[in-house]
Amino acid sequence: MKEKKKSRMNSVFAYAEAEKKKMAVSIALSVLSVAAGLFPFYCMYRVICLFTAGAATTGGIVTWCLGALAAYLVKILAFTLSTGVSHHMAYNVLAKLRLRLADRFMRAPLGNVQNHPIGEIKNMMVDKIENLEPPIAHMIPEGAGHIVFPIVSIIALAIIDWRLALASLVTFPLSIVCMGLTFKISGKNFDLYDKSNAYMNSTIVEYVEGIEVIKAFGRAGVSYEKYAGAIKDFRSFVVKWLSSTFATMKLAFALFPSTLIGTLPVALALAFHGVISAPQAALTVMLSVSMVGSLAKLEVFSENMRQVKFTVEGLQEFLEMPELPEPKTRAALKNADVEVKNVRFSYTGDEKDEVLHGVSFTLKEGSYTALVGPSGGGKSTIAKLISRFWDVSSGSIEIGGANVKDMPLSELSETVSFVTQDNFLFNCSLLENIRLGNPDASDEEVKAAARAAQCEEFIAKLPLGYDTPAGEAGSRLSGGEKQRIAIARMMLKNAPIVILDEATAFTDPENEDKLQASIAALAKGKTLLVIAHRLSTIKNADNIIVLENGAIAAEGTQEELLENCVLYKEMWLAHIGAKDWAVSAGEAKNV
Repeated sequence: MKEKKKSRMNSVFAYAEAEKKKMAVSIALSVLSVAAGLFPFYCMYRVICLFTAGAATTGGIVTWCLGALAAYLVKILAFTLSTGVSHHMAYNVLAKLRLRLADRFMRAPLGNVQNHPIGEIKNMMVDKIENLEPPIAHMIPEGAGHIVFPIVSIIALAIIDWRLALASLVTFPLSIVCMGLTFKISGKNFDLYDKSNAYMNSTIVEYVEGIEVIKAFGRAGVSYEKYAGAIKDFRSFVVKWLSSTFATMKLAFALFPSTLIGTLPVALALAFHGVISAPQAALTVMLSVSMVGSLAKLEVFSENMRQVKFTVEGLQEFLEMPELPEPKTRAALKNADVEVKNVRFSYTGDEKDEVLHGVSFTLKEGSYTALVGPSGGGKSTIAKLISRFWDVSSGSIEIGGANVKDMPLSELSETVSFVTQDNFLFNCSLLENIRLGNPDASDEEVKAAARAAQCEEFIAKLPLGYDTPAGEAGSRLSGGEKQRIAIARMMLKNAPIVILDEATAFTDPENEDKLQASIAALAKGKTLLVIAHRLSTIKNADNIIVLENGAIAAEGTQEELLENCVLYKEMWLAHIGAKDWAVSAGEAKNV
């Protein structure tokens, strides 16, 4: 286990390898800063020597004072350059880690990513990775200097008199015992702190995302109580945790840098007996006091390193998520056929939890196929397997004669367009949201896609038209209008295979014809797979597949299914009844 944790630390800090030259420069500057910081003490020592020897002159004093000032300026300049280089290096490393994490999410099975609450992922990508900035930007370069400073000071004390060096260490043993007790007590609870913090973050994100519903039900709602409870529990836990280590932590911080406790009485005693000179005694006191800052900083760094260890372990769990294996070379696709061959699938990997049981069908190039059936039957699962959000448990899915596992993910993404019922608009203009389908498209091409997707009418009513920020537009657009934006995006992408997963779910009957027109424009000349509850929207499909409990119950045209499939006929009658009711309700509202 220790070896595994060590390897995790090494693997994360391996991202600093590309920055090792900058790190070396930063450390060298930090050590130079320390050396320059010691020289003023020597200058003051020489001035005191001049006074005690009765040889003090204005020129001599000014010379040593200017030397001290120059050394101090070098110290400040070297330290400034060291921290500047180290921060530049650190944020390069953090950027690489965040990009690597995002890339791992893209390459990992969707289910593995969705197993982690969004608050936990946000906490890791934003907050916890930021926790690695102190060790990289501060602990490594500054820590080198803070280690060198006490060591050089203790060596200087030993040169004056070995007893002074020993006296400077008198508080170390007790401080180390207190620090060890602090680490032992806090270490038991750090994992719980991490989990509690992640839970609070997830609850906060959930609260913000569901604020509309929460406001509708008031503060007494379950979500508000969950939110308030998570914050109070985290507060209580942290207060209790900090209280348990308060005494030992404060003792450690008080004793560790207290070198003066030992050196002052010993220096005075040695000077009194003539073993060392008065200037040497003064230099001893100055060196002891100078060590306080470095030793206190090292103590803070040691506590930070413990936090970093837990951060690294949590980060590495994400970085070690299994990736969907993919080839390096593109597959040679014969056509845009999709073949689902005896596919079985379980989200957990356990056969007992299997949601698809030997499903087989073919989508011919340029055909229009619909997947229908009761909720939970596996329709969306099939669509996501074709897009390879997961890998099938057994069987295979082929596109153009090539197994999707043998296609690079980038090629698969170019080949398959996926429009879901929950269409996300990014925080940019509607023009740029549509352009995401093809970043190289011109404004005119984007607008042409929007017109084909029946978007232009409602976009024209927005304050800034196509330049309206999606955040502002999102509150003005209906679910169906957002779906048409997504369809325009897919049109611009122009993939040969199009999957629409409940794309008409949020469409009211009045606008259904517009959405149907946009879908028809999107699907022109494409291999189209539509998953729908609104059976009226897929009645003209070339083939309708009825899925029930993870297996195909029947397939055929609308007429064939109404005649031969009891389940489809019941669904059709229920849909027609619901549609008539919705139309009647709309007419009554307009009266």
